[in-house]
Amino acid sequence: MRAIALIALIGFLPPPAFAQALDARAAQAIVTGCATHATAKQQSHAIAVVDLGGNLVAALRMDGNGSGIMDFSLAKAKAVASWGFSTAQMEENAKGTPGFANAPHVVTVAGGVPVWSADGKTRIGG
Repeated sequence: MRAIALIALIGFLPPPAFAQALDARAAQAIVTGCATHATAKQQSHAIAVVDLGGNLVAALRMDGNGSGIMDFSLAKAKAVASWGFSTAQMEENAKGTPGFANAPHVVTVAGGVPVWSADGKTRIGG
């Protein structure tokens, strides 16, 4: 019984002071920055930002894109959140590592990048 009470109590504890998370405001700023960059290059993109658990925090499917591109964008973001490095690097790693391209959450098309904390020390999403 004490173990159950302890587990329940742990669920209500705040995260440690040093823990950094990807909040909605930061994720939306990333989406806005990516959309501005794409527009400047006269391109239309689908942009997805996820936390370390691969949970969607913010997204945008720019005009002119079908729903499939949004799914692809989300897959890239989740891949980066899972592995901790860019999808361009996954593409490179797949060339020299047989079977890597078929591993869970691997996307071998460039475009997905890690999201780091403001100080650049902690990976907080993809």
